[in-house]
Amino acid sequence: MHESDTGLRARLVEVGVELVAREGVQALTLREIARRAGVSHGAPRRYFPTHLELLSAIARRGFADLAERTAQALGDEDPREQVAALARVYLEFALTERGMFELMFRHDLLESGHLGLRDTSLPLFTVLVELVAAVRPDADARAVAGGLWANLHGIAQLWGWGSLRLATGAEDFGPFLKAALDAHLGPAGDR
Repeated sequence: MHESDTGLRARLVEVGVELVAREGVQALTLREIARRAGVSHGAPRRYFPTHLELLSAIARRGFADLAERTAQALGDEDPREQVAALARVYLEFALTERGMFELMFRHDLLESGHLGLRDTSLPLFTVLVELVAAVRPDADARAVAGGLWANLHGIAQLWGWGSLRLATGAEDFGPFLKAALDAHLGPAGDR
């Protein structure tokens, strides 16, 4: 019995998700994914004509996972608390899913437009913009949300590399998260 096209396509993506989690982005070659899926090295090309298309399908799974984690974290708290919850989930995802995080934000994948990857990534930013607008109705919410996102991404990278720990002696990223929120949203009590 032959595996259906849909089944093999899904298996190739699943193998890629597992591979990036265990070994990082550099391990995501077509040949290695095919080998671990138990198919010929040319088989992935039947379902993903380019390497970027397969990588985009894998990254799409990462965005779906991050969106699910974010949805679970957002409760009925006030908008500022929701921004804090979203930011914490983002940082935790970045630090626990380092390979996937790196893959998800590769410029070449986002620009390529394969499999609607930008359409998968933009809703989370839209949620952030809406929450920022509720907290800072006086500001350009897109610009503030973009600045906060860039700040969070930088915290994730520097914490993951160990640079922030080395420079500050901090035990966790909490103080940097608070500083980023205060810098972009204003101090918690000033509303």
